Amino acid sequence: MIDEMTTVLEPSPMPDFVETKFTKSITQRALSYIKAGFPVHFRGISGSGKTTLAMHIASKIKRPVVMIHGDEEFTTSDLVGGEYGYRFRKVVDRFVSRVSKTEEDMTKHWVDNRLTVACKYGFTLIYDEFTRSRPEANNILLSILQEKIMDLPVGRGEQPYLSVHPDFTAIFTSNPEEYAGVHRSQDALRDRMITIDMDYFDYETEIAITKAKSKLSRRDSETIVNIVRELRESGKCEFAPTVRACIMIGKTLSGQQLTLAQSNGVFTQMCQDILSSETSRVGSKTNQNRIKTLVGEIVTKHYK
Repeated sequence: MIDEMTTVLEPSPMPDFVETKFTKSITQRALSYIKAGFPVHFRGISGSGKTTLAMHIASKIKRPVVMIHGDEEFTTSDLVGGEYGYRFRKVVDRFVSRVSKTEEDMTKHWVDNRLTVACKYGFTLIYDEFTRSRPEANNILLSILQEKIMDLPVGRGEQPYLSVHPDFTAIFTSNPEEYAGVHRSQDALRDRMITIDMDYFDYETEIAITKAKSKLSRRDSETIVNIVRELRESGKCEFAPTVRACIMIGKTLSGQQLTLAQSNGVFTQMCQDILSSETSRVGSKTNQNRIKTLVGEIVTKHYK
């Protein structure tokens, strides 16, 4: 029986997932590594589709999914389980009328957390942004991925080891180490997984994603992607915009029930606001003005 504190997701095809030659190639590569018995690790910049791809691949495996999001405050017990609350037992014996015998027993109640559940039942584990957890919290994964054995705390009250279910699969995602809040992963852990480095999507995939998410026409989606890609390739941004910026612009435009031809100056202002936000952490006036000028020039060039 799975404890009620553990959320298990039923895998299902993502209705708006965009399959292009680019995404199909990554999916096939990842599934071939998983079939060979290796965990897969998607590493790349924010907005490169790592988590979406992980969920898509999990749906192909067709096993229940347990998802963990990396957290600085995590300890091993947050992954494995711990003692939550107490269980009381009281027995009153009045078999002899003049004699009352009372026994009280108090035991701590153990609850398995998500990693233990996934290993025990052979579920697919998606550990999203696992390097946001401290390395010592992730040490438990070393024996799980290599020896297929999970060390269990003494308080669990069962065998000291759990044999990992043969259907257990692990998919990891992470951001580059220079990102704020990201820890350097242990070499021993990285050595146990196959890493696929994610970069920006190709041109056709970005158009297809923008069109699918915004419901705009192919022509309007293409114009948005051209603007974002030219700003990205200009080398003048603190952070290069990703397809996430295309989606934001497209969905905002679509939400106002406008096309590019109907938007007049609204579209230019929208691009300036969204892309200034996407390309700068500090948000200084100098950067905002530089980005707005650049975006204005690019919009004028692509949007006629």
